[in-house]
Amino acid sequence: MTTEVGATTRSLQVPGATLAYDVRHAEGDGDGTPLLIIGSPMGASGFGTLAGHFLDRTVVTYDPRGVERSVKDDPTTESTPEQHADDLHRIIGALGGGPVDLFASSGGAVNALALVAAHPNDVRTLVAHEPPLATLVPDHEAALAATQAVADAYQAEGFGAGMARFIALVGHPGPFTPADATAPGPDPAMFGLPTGDDGSRNDPLLFQNLITCTHDQPDIEALRAAPTRIVIAVGTESEGQLAWRGGAAVAERLGTEPVRFPGDHGGFLGGEFGQSGKPDEFAARLREVLADT
Repeated sequence: MTTEVGATTRSLQVPGATLAYDVRHAEGDGDGTPLLIIGSPMGASGFGTLAGHFLDRTVVTYDPRGVERSVKDDPTTESTPEQHADDLHRIIGALGGGPVDLFASSGGAVNALALVAAHPNDVRTLVAHEPPLATLVPDHEAALAATQAVADAYQAEGFGAGMARFIALVGHPGPFTPADATAPGPDPAMFGLPTGDDGSRNDPLLFQNLITCTHDQPDIEALRAAPTRIVIAVGTESEGQLAWRGGAAVAERLGTEPVRFPGDHGGFLGGEFGQSGKPDEFAARLREVLADT
């Protein structure tokens, strides 16, 4: 794995893990407030393109516990949004303390909401992009069952079966029904995934984070009371999918409207993992939202 060009990699001991994070210092004066760019379980390697659009800011990316360079003491345990929030709080402390600006996508958005609820003075502006909160959508019982079916497939049949079901889950258009949890999963070979089982059961996505993330219940009252400006972002090309609907549900509970960003769930990607969204347009939209204080 390669880190961002010009970034300094640091490590931080936290309860139960050693975190790796990268600091890219601003070119020129810029905005003195650091910008954290995070995901989960996506690590720093997924945000090189987006970080490159903010050379005038001190940008911090990191690998969540159990992902890439950040090592958990016990990788056979699940990681919770509260643990991730505490990790982020400690990184912000190591940077000199808040407030920071924070862009967080997917599971990272769930963790960032937990951070703001627990440590409201850490973040000036949070842009939470498509948090996949199955607990908050109107069809939450069926959505939670569908996410549990992914975890169950992984435990029963291994990575390929679990990941195939996960791909179907995240791309599912519109509300779930009870039948979605019990229907046979897709053939892993359809997605070029392994059809065998290597016996491992500690995958960062399918085991360590999937259920704790999608089944999380954000503290809406704490979020409303926080001084943090919270912007919920959704993709223009992912409407109807679970993460999009989770974001819209959070915005509704906060009494705000979600802000549309270019592309889909991975709209910021610029070739990372062989995927490209609309990174230039996405970064321009993020800069615009961050500036609108």
